[in-house]
Amino acid sequence: MPIDPKVALGQIVDPTETTWDKQALILYALGLGVGVGQSQVDQKRVLQYTYEKDLKAMPTYAVCPVYSSLMNIFNIEGMSFNPMMLLHGEQCTEIVKGPLPLEATVITEGKVTGVYDKGKAAIVTMDFISKDKESGDVLIKNTFTAFIRGEGGFGGDAKAPAPGNEAPDRAPDEVIEYGTTTSQALLFRLSGDPNPLHCDPDMAKMAGFDIPILHGLCTYGNVGRGVIEAYADNDPERFKSIRCRFSKPVFPGETVVVEMWKESDTKIICQAKAKERDVLVMSNGCVELLG
Repeated sequence: MPIDPKVALGQIVDPTETTWDKQALILYALGLGVGVGQSQVDQKRVLQYTYEKDLKAMPTYAVCPVYSSLMNIFNIEGMSFNPMMLLHGEQCTEIVKGPLPLEATVITEGKVTGVYDKGKAAIVTMDFISKDKESGDVLIKNTFTAFIRGEGGFGGDAKAPAPGNEAPDRAPDEVIEYGTTTSQALLFRLSGDPNPLHCDPDMAKMAGFDIPILHGLCTYGNVGRGVIEAYADNDPERFKSIRCRFSKPVFPGETVVVEMWKESDTKIICQAKAKERDVLVMSNGCVELLG
């Protein structure tokens, strides 16, 4: 049976347990491309994310505990669909109790909070919270929005919430470029997203792409990194939250251009482009910082 909003809405995603340590945080930073294309390795831009001495967590790692929970959405009643038709539409990540610890075990719980009929596609939103296993404290909140091609037409609500955070009609206040490597998706997937769309040419073609694409969450992490560099004096502990809409894919080897507009000392509007194609790949972005 296809997606049934009356059944799916409110369904609980089976909880999962995730453990990370310093090595996992370093692997994630390397998967983002930290250090790629830099003539020298400096402390604030590279080593604080990749060296155990004085290590700090890249805050967008906070999305990683959701990966295993997302594998359980196919067990949800009313959510029958071809997984190769799923695209990551939007994402929001908030660090509730920071900074993100260097080692932790969390229990992630999720719930289907929205099902929308867009005619030729369905939009499904799921909210997740990740609690520290020992203390029970909520450390992280995530909202995942899936765009599922070919699964509309079930007669549900068509009006999904607007993403907001439109880029101002002026030149960006700050611009930072990050190079990616042709093998970057192979490294980034080791942080918990094994989707073959990002490594298997045959699976990528089944999904409608000529070659495997880079994870949208890799670009997501680099947008967060850019804001930390430009507006938080390279201090990741000032990071509070990030949200965005994924517009187009990035192909491994392309240059990601992060454009930023300062709304206030704690709110930065942002978007990202693939430089070589001059294509907007991430839009409606907003990063909130601690004051």
